[in-house]
Amino acid sequence: MVTKTRDKLIEVARQLFAHKGIENTTMNDIATASDKGRRTIYTYFKNKREIYNAVIERESEHLVSRLKEVVTSPLPPVEKLRRYLTTRFEIVNDTVQGRDNGGAFRSFFSRDFRRIERIRRLAVGKEQEMFATVINEGVSQGVFDPRQAGCATSVETMIFQGVDYSHLRDNFDEIGVSRTEMRDDVIEFIIQGILKK
Repeated sequence: MVTKTRDKLIEVARQLFAHKGIENTTMNDIATASDKGRRTIYTYFKNKREIYNAVIERESEHLVSRLKEVVTSPLPPVEKLRRYLTTRFEIVNDTVQGRDNGGAFRSFFSRDFRRIERIRRLAVGKEQEMFATVINEGVSQGVFDPRQAGCATSVETMIFQGVDYSHLRDNFDEIGVSRTEMRDDVIEFIIQGILKK
């Protein structure tokens, strides 16, 4: 019951933050939208900042859990890597475009890049570890070049910082590439760069 109530408060806050912005969302708004009293909210969170931090952590966990499914799948290394990278693109697209909120998360994040940066920072260590697992699996099976694989994790991290930025800013026309072209080019670039020749 405790976890269920806390989860409901986090989800309600996430939706309100996405639609109204953090600054314009009050503890009363969260209480009203969740059908809980303010006292209940303060049982779980000291203030709005704590609720916001819980929303950020939840988004980070969401990113990591989707990637973990791919990493633990029985796919061959190249297909696993392709699926991993495709899933990573889907995650950033879903987050920025909004899974169920008509793009409201774009406005939520674009008001302050620190918000998306905090989600990314919370997830990046785990993401790098999972990516390295996929790469190492390919190396151990003789599919990926060990030398190239050695720098793949840092390259993937840097590439996705740019991908995240482009999705957030929706500047694809400006850089002369569509979302689909960017996704396909990045995936092929990474795969072709580490395949054993």
